[in-house]
Amino acid sequence: MDVSLAHFLQQVLSNPALTVTTLLTLGVIFVNGWTDAPNAIATCVTTRCMRVRSAVIMAAIFNFLGVSIMTQLNASVASTISNMVDFGGDTSAALIALCAALFSIVVYSVGASLLGIPTSESHSLIAGLSGAAIAIQGGIGGINMGEWVKVLYGLVASLLFGFAVGWLVCKAVTLICAGMDRRRTNGFFTYAQIVGAAAMSFMHGAQDGQKFIGVLFLGMAFCNGQPSVTGVMIPIWLMILCSTIMGVGTSVGGERIIKSVGQDMVKLEKYQGFSADLSSALCLLVMTVLGIPVSTTHTKTSAIMGVGAVRRLSAINFGVVRDMMLTWVFTFPGCGLISFVMAKLFMVVF
Repeated sequence: MDVSLAHFLQQVLSNPALTVTTLLTLGVIFVNGWTDAPNAIATCVTTRCMRVRSAVIMAAIFNFLGVSIMTQLNASVASTISNMVDFGGDTSAALIALCAALFSIVVYSVGASLLGIPTSESHSLIAGLSGAAIAIQGGIGGINMGEWVKVLYGLVASLLFGFAVGWLVCKAVTLICAGMDRRRTNGFFTYAQIVGAAAMSFMHGAQDGQKFIGVLFLGMAFCNGQPSVTGVMIPIWLMILCSTIMGVGTSVGGERIIKSVGQDMVKLEKYQGFSADLSSALCLLVMTVLGIPVSTTHTKTSAIMGVGAVRRLSAINFGVVRDMMLTWVFTFPGCGLISFVMAKLFMVVF
Protein backbone atom coordinates (compact mmCIF):
# COMPACT_ATOMS: atom_id res chain seq x y z
CA MET A 1 0.00 0.00 0.00
CA ASP A 2 1.43 3.35 -1.12
CA VAL A 3 1.01 5.85 1.74
CA SER A 4 3.16 8.63 0.32
CA LEU A 5 1.81 12.20 0.36
CA ALA A 6 2.13 12.52 -3.45
CA HIS A 7 0.04 9.38 -4.01
CA PHE A 8 -2.55 10.53 -1.48
CA LEU A 9 -2.94 13.92 -3.18
CA GLN A 10 -3.32 12.20 -6.54
CA GLN A 11 -6.08 9.99 -5.11
CA VAL A 12 -7.86 12.95 -3.50
CA LEU A 13 -7.96 14.76 -6.84
CA SER A 14 -9.23 11.71 -8.72
CA ASN A 15 -11.66 10.16 -6.22
CA PRO A 16 -14.65 12.33 -5.14
CA ALA A 17 -15.51 10.04 -2.19
CA LEU A 18 -11.99 10.33 -0.76
CA THR A 19 -12.05 14.09 -1.39
CA VAL A 20 -15.24 14.50 0.64
CA THR A 21 -13.99 12.09 3.33
CA THR A 22 -10.73 14.02 3.66
CA LEU A 23 -12.44 17.42 3.83
CA LEU A 24 -14.99 16.21 6.38
CA THR A 25 -12.32 14.54 8.53
CA LEU A 26 -10.10 17.61 8.55
CA GLY A 27 -13.16 19.75 9.27
CA VAL A 28 -14.11 17.64 12.29
CA ILE A 29 -10.48 17.76 13.51
CA PHE A 30 -10.56 21.56 13.22
CA VAL A 31 -13.84 21.78 15.15
CA ASN A 32 -12.49 19.36 17.76
CA GLY A 33 -9.45 21.57 18.28
CA TRP A 34 -11.73 24.61 18.44
CA THR A 35 -14.34 23.26 20.88
CA ASP A 36 -12.64 20.47 22.86
CA ALA A 37 -9.08 21.73 23.30
CA PRO A 38 -10.12 24.77 25.41
CA ASN A 39 -11.24 22.27 28.08
CA ALA A 40 -7.56 21.45 28.62
CA ILE A 41 -6.70 25.02 29.59
CA ALA A 42 -9.99 26.06 31.23
CA THR A 43 -8.86 25.60 34.82
CA CYS A 44 -5.51 27.26 34.14
CA VAL A 45 -7.24 30.41 32.87
CA THR A 46 -10.04 30.62 35.43
CA THR A 47 -7.57 30.37 38.35
CA ARG A 48 -5.66 33.27 36.73
CA CYS A 49 -2.45 31.31 36.19
CA MET A 50 -2.40 32.35 32.53
CA ARG A 51 -4.15 34.84 30.29
CA VAL A 52 -6.57 33.44 27.75
CA ARG A 53 -4.52 34.20 24.64
CA SER A 54 -1.28 32.82 26.10
CA ALA A 55 -3.07 29.67 27.24
CA VAL A 56 -4.68 29.17 23.82
CA ILE A 57 -1.29 29.45 22.08
CA MET A 58 0.23 26.99 24.55
CA ALA A 59 -2.65 24.57 24.02
CA ALA A 60 -2.29 24.78 20.24
CA ILE A 61 1.43 23.95 20.46
CA PHE A 62 0.99 21.03 22.84
CA ASN A 63 -2.01 19.68 20.90
CA PHE A 64 0.25 19.56 17.86
CA LEU A 65 3.01 17.81 19.84
CA GLY A 66 0.54 15.36 21.40
CA VAL A 67 -0.81 14.20 18.04
CA SER A 68 2.54 13.96 16.28
CA ILE A 69 4.72 12.53 19.07
CA MET A 70 2.28 10.15 20.77
CA THR A 71 1.06 8.68 17.47
CA GLN A 72 4.66 7.75 16.62
CA LEU A 73 5.28 6.25 20.06
CA ASN A 74 1.95 4.48 20.52
CA ALA A 75 -0.80 4.50 17.89
CA SER A 76 -3.11 2.16 19.83
CA VAL A 77 -6.10 4.52 19.78
CA ALA A 78 -5.81 5.04 16.02
CA SER A 79 -5.59 1.25 15.57
CA THR A 80 -8.68 0.72 17.73
CA ILE A 81 -10.70 3.18 15.64
CA SER A 82 -9.43 1.70 12.35
CA ASN A 83 -10.18 -1.89 13.37
CA MET A 84 -13.45 -1.22 15.23
CA VAL A 85 -15.64 -1.88 12.19
CA ASP A 86 -15.56 -4.05 9.09
CA PHE A 87 -16.88 -2.43 5.90
CA GLY A 88 -16.49 -5.63 3.88
CA GLY A 89 -14.38 -6.53 0.86
CA ASP A 90 -15.87 -4.02 -1.58
CA THR A 91 -13.52 -1.11 -0.88
CA SER A 92 -15.32 1.29 -3.24
CA ALA A 93 -18.59 0.83 -1.37
CA ALA A 94 -16.66 0.94 1.91
CA LEU A 95 -15.21 4.36 1.06
CA ILE A 96 -18.69 5.67 0.23
CA ALA A 97 -19.99 4.33 3.55
CA LEU A 98 -17.09 5.96 5.40
CA CYS A 99 -17.92 9.24 3.69
CA ALA A 100 -21.54 8.83 4.80
CA ALA A 101 -20.42 8.18 8.39
CA LEU A 102 -18.46 11.43 8.52
CA PHE A 103 -21.31 13.36 6.88
CA SER A 104 -23.70 12.00 9.51
CA ILE A 105 -21.45 13.36 12.27
CA VAL A 106 -21.85 16.85 10.84
CA VAL A 107 -25.63 16.42 10.45
CA TYR A 108 -26.03 15.08 13.98
CA SER A 109 -23.79 17.72 15.57
CA VAL A 110 -25.67 20.58 13.87
CA GLY A 111 -29.06 19.09 14.73
CA ALA A 112 -28.11 18.36 18.34
CA SER A 113 -26.74 21.87 18.74
CA LEU A 114 -30.01 23.40 17.50
CA LEU A 115 -31.98 21.19 19.91
CA GLY A 116 -29.62 21.90 22.82
CA ILE A 117 -28.48 18.28 23.13
CA PRO A 118 -24.87 17.94 24.41
CA THR A 119 -22.53 16.21 21.95
CA SER A 120 -19.11 14.61 21.85
CA GLU A 121 -17.13 14.41 18.59
CA SER A 122 -15.45 11.24 19.86
CA HIS A 123 -18.73 9.47 20.54
CA SER A 124 -20.26 10.79 17.30
CA LEU A 125 -17.33 9.37 15.36
CA ILE A 126 -17.66 5.93 16.95
CA ALA A 127 -21.45 5.90 16.44
CA GLY A 128 -21.12 7.09 12.84
CA LEU A 129 -18.59 4.41 11.91
CA SER A 130 -20.72 1.73 13.57
CA GLY A 131 -23.94 2.79 11.82
CA ALA A 132 -22.25 2.83 8.41
CA ALA A 133 -20.66 -0.59 8.98
CA ILE A 134 -24.01 -2.11 9.95
CA ALA A 135 -25.58 -0.59 6.82
CA ILE A 136 -22.99 -1.93 4.39
CA GLN A 137 -22.73 -5.37 6.04
CA GLY A 138 -26.46 -5.77 6.62
CA GLY A 139 -26.13 -6.49 10.34
CA ILE A 140 -23.96 -6.29 13.44
CA GLY A 141 -21.42 -8.52 11.72
CA GLY A 142 -19.84 -5.26 10.63
CA ILE A 143 -18.91 -4.49 14.24
CA ASN A 144 -15.68 -5.86 15.68
CA MET A 145 -16.86 -6.41 19.24
CA GLY A 146 -13.33 -7.12 20.47
CA GLU A 147 -12.42 -3.51 19.67
CA TRP A 148 -15.85 -1.97 20.28
CA VAL A 149 -15.88 -3.21 23.88
CA LYS A 150 -13.00 -0.79 24.51
CA VAL A 151 -15.47 2.01 23.84
CA LEU A 152 -17.67 0.69 26.64
CA TYR A 153 -14.64 0.58 28.93
CA GLY A 154 -13.93 4.18 27.94
CA LEU A 155 -17.45 5.34 28.84
CA VAL A 156 -17.10 3.99 32.36
CA ALA A 157 -13.44 4.93 32.75
CA SER A 158 -13.91 8.55 31.69
CA LEU A 159 -16.40 9.04 34.52
CA LEU A 160 -15.23 6.77 37.36
CA PHE A 161 -11.47 6.79 36.77
CA GLY A 162 -11.41 10.55 36.17
CA PHE A 163 -13.42 11.24 39.33
CA ALA A 164 -11.43 8.83 41.51
CA VAL A 165 -7.98 10.00 40.39
CA GLY A 166 -9.06 13.64 40.69
CA TRP A 167 -10.21 13.05 44.25
CA LEU A 168 -7.06 11.11 45.23
CA VAL A 169 -4.63 13.64 43.75
CA CYS A 170 -6.41 16.61 45.32
CA LYS A 171 -6.69 14.85 48.68
CA ALA A 172 -2.96 14.04 48.61
CA VAL A 173 -2.08 17.65 47.73
CA THR A 174 -4.33 18.92 50.53
CA LEU A 175 -2.66 16.68 53.12
CA ILE A 176 0.88 17.47 51.95
CA CYS A 177 0.31 21.24 51.98
CA ALA A 178 -1.83 21.35 55.15
CA GLY A 179 0.81 23.08 57.31
CA MET A 180 2.38 25.27 54.63
CA ASP A 181 2.09 29.00 54.05
CA ARG A 182 -0.75 29.66 51.57
CA ARG A 183 1.18 32.46 49.78
CA ARG A 184 4.16 30.19 49.08
CA THR A 185 2.03 27.29 47.90
CA ASN A 186 0.00 29.57 45.62
CA GLY A 187 3.21 30.70 43.95
CA PHE A 188 4.24 27.09 43.38
CA PHE A 189 0.84 25.97 42.10
CA THR A 190 0.67 28.87 39.67
CA TYR A 191 3.60 27.40 37.73
CA ALA A 192 2.64 23.80 38.46
CA GLN A 193 -0.78 24.36 36.95
CA ILE A 194 0.73 25.76 33.76
CA VAL A 195 2.73 22.53 33.46
CA GLY A 196 -0.43 20.51 34.19
CA ALA A 197 -2.40 22.40 31.52
CA ALA A 198 0.39 21.77 29.00
CA ALA A 199 0.29 18.04 29.85
CA MET A 200 -3.49 18.01 29.48
CA SER A 201 -3.26 19.72 26.08
CA PHE A 202 -0.62 17.19 24.98
CA MET A 203 -2.83 14.25 25.97
CA HIS A 204 -5.91 15.81 24.33
CA GLY A 205 -4.00 15.84 21.06
CA ALA A 206 -2.80 12.28 21.65
CA GLN A 207 -6.34 10.97 22.23
CA ASP A 208 -8.55 12.95 19.88
CA GLY A 209 -5.97 13.44 17.14
CA GLN A 210 -5.39 9.70 16.89
CA LYS A 211 -9.11 8.98 16.51
CA PHE A 212 -9.38 11.03 13.33
CA ILE A 213 -5.99 9.93 12.01
CA GLY A 214 -7.39 6.40 12.19
CA VAL A 215 -10.42 7.39 10.10
CA LEU A 216 -8.45 9.19 7.40
CA PHE A 217 -5.96 6.30 7.27
CA LEU A 218 -8.85 3.89 6.79
CA GLY A 219 -10.12 6.00 3.88
CA MET A 220 -6.65 5.84 2.28
CA ALA A 221 -6.68 2.06 2.60
CA PHE A 222 -10.09 1.76 0.92
CA CYS A 223 -8.92 3.98 -1.92
CA ASN A 224 -5.92 1.66 -2.38
CA GLY A 225 -8.19 -1.37 -2.57
CA GLN A 226 -7.34 -2.65 0.93
CA PRO A 227 -10.24 -3.51 3.30
CA SER A 228 -8.16 -2.81 6.44
CA VAL A 229 -4.99 -1.09 7.66
CA THR A 230 -3.67 -4.03 9.65
CA GLY A 231 0.13 -4.08 9.61
CA VAL A 232 0.49 -0.76 7.75
CA MET A 233 2.42 2.05 9.46
CA ILE A 234 0.77 5.47 9.72
CA PRO A 235 2.86 7.92 7.65
CA ILE A 236 4.46 10.86 9.45
CA TRP A 237 2.99 13.40 6.99
CA LEU A 238 -0.52 12.29 8.02
CA MET A 239 0.33 12.86 11.69
CA ILE A 240 1.71 16.32 10.88
CA LEU A 241 -1.33 17.23 8.76
CA CYS A 242 -3.87 16.25 11.41
CA SER A 243 -1.90 17.79 14.29
CA THR A 244 -1.53 21.06 12.36
CA ILE A 245 -5.26 21.28 11.64
CA MET A 246 -6.07 20.59 15.30
CA GLY A 247 -3.54 23.20 16.41
CA VAL A 248 -5.07 25.80 14.09
CA GLY A 249 -8.53 24.97 15.44
CA THR A 250 -7.29 25.42 18.98
CA SER A 251 -5.73 28.78 18.13
CA VAL A 252 -9.20 30.06 17.21
CA GLY A 253 -9.91 29.98 20.95
CA GLY A 254 -12.98 29.20 22.97
CA GLU A 255 -13.47 31.64 25.86
CA ARG A 256 -17.10 30.58 26.39
CA ILE A 257 -16.07 26.95 26.79
CA ILE A 258 -13.27 27.94 29.15
CA LYS A 259 -15.76 29.77 31.34
CA SER A 260 -18.27 26.90 31.22
CA VAL A 261 -15.82 24.18 32.23
CA GLY A 262 -13.60 26.14 34.57
CA GLN A 263 -16.13 28.33 36.38
CA ASP A 264 -19.70 27.14 36.01
CA MET A 265 -19.16 23.56 37.16
CA VAL A 266 -17.17 24.13 40.34
CA LYS A 267 -15.14 27.05 41.69
CA LEU A 268 -11.46 26.12 41.75
CA GLU A 269 -8.38 27.37 43.57
CA LYS A 270 -4.88 27.00 42.10
CA TYR A 271 -4.04 23.74 43.87
CA GLN A 272 -7.39 22.30 42.77
CA GLY A 273 -6.79 23.35 39.18
CA PHE A 274 -3.38 21.66 39.26
CA SER A 275 -4.93 18.49 40.72
CA ALA A 276 -7.62 18.41 38.02
CA ASP A 277 -5.13 18.92 35.18
CA LEU A 278 -2.63 16.37 36.49
CA SER A 279 -5.22 13.68 37.20
CA SER A 280 -7.03 14.04 33.86
CA ALA A 281 -3.71 13.98 31.97
CA LEU A 282 -2.72 10.79 33.84
CA CYS A 283 -6.07 9.17 33.02
CA LEU A 284 -5.77 10.06 29.34
CA LEU A 285 -2.20 8.73 29.24
CA VAL A 286 -3.29 5.36 30.63
CA MET A 287 -6.28 5.15 28.27
CA THR A 288 -4.14 6.10 25.25
CA VAL A 289 -1.46 3.50 26.02
CA LEU A 290 -4.18 0.85 26.41
CA GLY A 291 -5.76 1.91 23.11
CA ILE A 292 -9.08 2.85 24.73
CA PRO A 293 -10.83 5.80 23.02
CA VAL A 294 -12.38 8.13 25.60
CA SER A 295 -13.94 11.58 25.60
CA THR A 296 -11.29 14.04 26.78
CA THR A 297 -14.03 16.45 27.82
CA HIS A 298 -15.75 13.86 30.00
CA THR A 299 -12.44 12.79 31.54
CA LYS A 300 -11.53 16.39 32.42
CA THR A 301 -14.96 17.26 33.80
CA SER A 302 -15.01 14.06 35.88
CA ALA A 303 -11.60 14.95 37.32
CA ILE A 304 -12.85 18.45 38.19
CA MET A 305 -15.84 16.92 39.96
CA GLY A 306 -13.53 14.60 41.91
CA VAL A 307 -11.43 17.59 42.96
CA GLY A 308 -14.53 19.51 44.04
CA ALA A 309 -15.77 16.52 46.05
CA VAL A 310 -12.71 16.67 48.33
CA ARG A 311 -14.29 19.66 50.08
CA ARG A 312 -17.96 18.78 49.75
CA LEU A 313 -20.25 17.09 47.22
CA SER A 314 -22.49 20.16 47.14
CA ALA A 315 -19.65 22.06 45.41
CA ILE A 316 -20.34 20.07 42.25
CA ASN A 317 -22.85 21.09 39.61
CA PHE A 318 -24.54 17.75 38.94
CA GLY A 319 -26.20 19.22 35.87
CA VAL A 320 -22.87 18.49 34.15
CA VAL A 321 -23.24 14.80 35.03
CA ARG A 322 -26.72 14.89 33.52
CA ASP A 323 -25.35 16.39 30.31
CA MET A 324 -22.70 13.66 30.10
CA MET A 325 -25.36 10.98 30.49
CA LEU A 326 -27.55 12.65 27.87
CA THR A 327 -24.60 12.67 25.48
CA TRP A 328 -24.29 8.91 25.85
CA VAL A 329 -28.06 8.32 25.60
CA PHE A 330 -28.59 10.42 22.46
CA THR A 331 -25.30 10.28 20.55
CA PHE A 332 -24.84 6.54 20.00
CA PRO A 333 -28.35 5.66 18.77
CA GLY A 334 -28.96 9.09 17.20
CA CYS A 335 -25.76 9.50 15.22
CA GLY A 336 -25.60 5.76 14.51
CA LEU A 337 -29.09 5.80 12.98
CA ILE A 338 -28.34 8.87 10.85
CA SER A 339 -25.13 7.23 9.65
CA PHE A 340 -26.99 4.02 8.79
CA VAL A 341 -29.54 5.92 6.70
CA MET A 342 -26.88 8.11 5.06
CA ALA A 343 -24.75 5.08 4.15
CA LYS A 344 -27.73 3.34 2.53
CA LEU A 345 -28.61 6.54 0.66
CA PHE A 346 -25.04 7.23 -0.48
CA MET A 347 -24.64 3.69 -1.80
CA VAL A 348 -27.78 4.08 -3.91
CA VAL A 349 -26.90 7.54 -5.21
CA PHE A 350 -23.20 6.90 -5.89
